[in-house]
Amino acid sequence: MKDDRHVGFLAADISRLMRTEFDRQVSALGVTRAQWMVLARLARRPGCSQTELAEMMEVERATAGRLLDRLEENGLVRREPDPVDRRVKRVFPTPSAATAQAKIRAVADKIVLEATRDLSDDQRETLMDLMTMVKGRLSEVVQSRPTMPETAAQSTAAE
Repeated sequence: MKDDRHVGFLAADISRLMRTEFDRQVSALGVTRAQWMVLARLARRPGCSQTELAEMMEVERATAGRLLDRLEENGLVRREPDPVDRRVKRVFPTPSAATAQAKIRAVADKIVLEATRDLSDDQRETLMDLMTMVKGRLSEVVQSRPTMPETAAQSTAAE
């Protein structure tokens, strides 16, 4: 099988191209893709802790903290002390975040529509169904496998 027909390469190429176009289009809005990911997760879980946010985004706490610093400076999020544990800061989107989120979502939707322009409505729906199935199956595989200790992972990669 040629690499250009391999599902892994296709998925990676599509993801890279969509990220490139997304970054190009949202740069005028003054929000980066990483910042948008923070806003999207906060829209789903307002009031989560900075640590929980970092876990959801699969980044280090310091990275999440820097993203939040910028979003807070731009008036898109606010941090509040946890009522039970004052060491914990809860993060909430501001009303301005909802406006920014709507604009960014429109850009993302436009890119997807452009990317799938040559597909019929039924083909788009089938594509989404198939991608959802593949994602679900991969999630099951990942969750069923024990995490490899780092030293074992490094020696396996070196072989």
